[in-house]
Amino acid sequence: MGAQVVMGAMLQCSFGMAPSSLMVLPVNRIMATTPAANIMDNKPFLNVLPFGMCQSLANPMVAAATAAAFGVLTPMPCIPATAAPWVPGCPKVLIGNMPALESNSKCMCNWGGVIQVVSPGQMVAIDG
Repeated sequence: MGAQVVMGAMLQCSFGMAPSSLMVLPVNRIMATTPAANIMDNKPFLNVLPFGMCQSLANPMVAAATAAAFGVLTPMPCIPATAAPWVPGCPKVLIGNMPALESNSKCMCNWGGVIQVVSPGQMVAIDG
């Protein structure tokens, strides 16, 4: 079992050039050390903040800039495109009627990046 992920957790995208923080609104009214996250805390710019510059050729901005530079990979600013929820989550622990977000969960970006939790924001394991 992974650790419960909370607001301020450090995230990293496989195509991003910098880490980012997870933002969790206190709408579910579940507090660990700070607001606790569930698998639906995947909204771009609300929960998942940009990862600096994006290096994915699946990102249209990166593809256009790379084409304009005659094929030399040209990173462009990250604009997260996370439509799917985090997986797998912890189905035995519910937060706001959704599975809790664990430190081993991943979130896919539409541009091909895999977003993972580098630091969950606290070191408390989920018993489930």
